[in-house]
Amino acid sequence: MSGQTPVIELRNVDKSFGPIDVLHDISLSVNAGEVLCLLGDNGAGKSTLIKTLAGVHRPTRGQFLMDGAEVSFERPRDAQEKGIATVHQFGGTFPLMTIGRSFFVGVEPTKGWGPFKVFDRKTANAIAVKAVRDFGITRIDDGDRLIGGLSGGERQSLAIARAVHFGARVLILDEPTAALGVKQASHVLRIVLEAKRRGIAVVFITHQVTHAMAVGDQYAVLIRGRVAANFRRGEKSREEITDLMAGGEALADLDVAMEG
Repeated sequence: MSGQTPVIELRNVDKSFGPIDVLHDISLSVNAGEVLCLLGDNGAGKSTLIKTLAGVHRPTRGQFLMDGAEVSFERPRDAQEKGIATVHQFGGTFPLMTIGRSFFVGVEPTKGWGPFKVFDRKTANAIAVKAVRDFGITRIDDGDRLIGGLSGGERQSLAIARAVHFGARVLILDEPTAALGVKQASHVLRIVLEAKRRGIAVVFITHQVTHAMAVGDQYAVLIRGRVAANFRRGEKSREEITDLMAGGEALADLDVAMEG
């Protein structure tokens, strides 16, 4: 995919909160139909980077580009309107809502006219179930099921399918397989690969190297708010990636750079 203009790109981005520097000189990009895996231990700066991509924080310095043009988001809605969708660890769903209602929360289809408009449950259910089943999650076949009755993997799948249905060009997935069993995690990983197949740019945040290696095209390891390593699929083994996340050679290089 060389020669493509990245869907999103950060160039030399810093983020500070008052005197505290959290992100340092971050340069990353992801193309359409690619998965960027963002790896790092707790406190590495992943959350701040996610919020910067999602429009919650504005970079203190540096550039944020989409399709090669610089953008500046005042609020998360601005990022959403550009097609950047964030799915958090538990899918951001509502346990006591039905699948159909949760899928369309805030943008509910209606029937009737004027003051007599009501929620079109049948249409909402049909669209929601089809969207999820198109991603290969065939166990969901009833839009009237409560979200609380779904597994963690199914909730993640529903949230991703919803984002794609509403036009996401970039999916930011925040620890989507954390706390899931092997079978549930495999469902989510299949959804990620399907999103990639559809040409969506995916930023996959995780600390589970095995899951990252299953779906990633490129990888960035964050340590202390810096990109300690940035490499393509096949360039490093699982053991090397694990060592980088734990510190290893990257931490030693980073210490030298910070002392300099």
